[in-house]
Amino acid sequence: MTTTVAQAPVPTSEQSARPVYRVTTARVMRSEWTKLWSLRSTWITLGLALLFLVGFGVIAAVQYKSKLNNGQMLDTQWAGYTTLSLSLYGINFAELALGVLGVLVVAGEYSTGMIRSTLTAVPRRLTVLWSKVAVYGVVALVVGTAGAFLTYLIDHYILAGTPAAQSITDAGVLRSLFGAGLYLALVGIIGAALGVLMRSVAGSVAVLIGVLLLIPSLVSLLPHSWQDHVSPYLPSNAGQAMFALHHDTSTLSPTAGLLVFLGWTVLVLAAAAYRLARSDA
Repeated sequence: MTTTVAQAPVPTSEQSARPVYRVTTARVMRSEWTKLWSLRSTWITLGLALLFLVGFGVIAAVQYKSKLNNGQMLDTQWAGYTTLSLSLYGINFAELALGVLGVLVVAGEYSTGMIRSTLTAVPRRLTVLWSKVAVYGVVALVVGTAGAFLTYLIDHYILAGTPAAQSITDAGVLRSLFGAGLYLALVGIIGAALGVLMRSVAGSVAVLIGVLLLIPSLVSLLPHSWQDHVSPYLPSNAGQAMFALHHDTSTLSPTAGLLVFLGWTVLVLAAAAYRLARSDA
């Protein structure tokens, strides 16, 4: 009886020279960048955010000038508007679009189960969170800032010669435009963090809308003595202080508004990081 001993194949030079890829933060961010732009919802929602920001801002400027040209007395609602305030007329709608897209970037992976593959490929879970937040935050910052400047330049042309006319070199205008872009980026980051924390698209969107829109309305029902101590520190009100041109005793300064809104952002990110690190996908 003859016994045949099978020998293991000798690795070829091509196989032995095959590079071993390490999981690095740069490669994870590149992967998240690819995933972000491969989603149809990214293009649609970013387009909607720009449409809301530019469209509502331009429509507000056109309506203002139309009332003025028709000899209509500008009522209290329109009397105090400037080129800046009119150009940011649609920021509340743009923030919802960017916030919802932030939710979809993360919670969408939980809905499809793709998050398991992501966390298997990248065992360091927090690296996944920071990469998603960094990539989407930069995209939201660029879109928000570009939209704010584009709307302002269009409205500056429309409103030339009117009481609302304003130059981009006027005190506080550039700071407000950059503040608007930063505010929209932070809203997008909060949306992404909520997606990790809630792991549900519907639940995350509901919380986002509640925090940005419903809670300020509920606080307005409180006694005025309470409102003065609570309202300025709400996320939406603190964020709006970042890009408001004028402030009074009932609102925060731009720096204080930025610090408060950053605090809210860090709080949500910390909660998201804790849940991602401590619980299974």
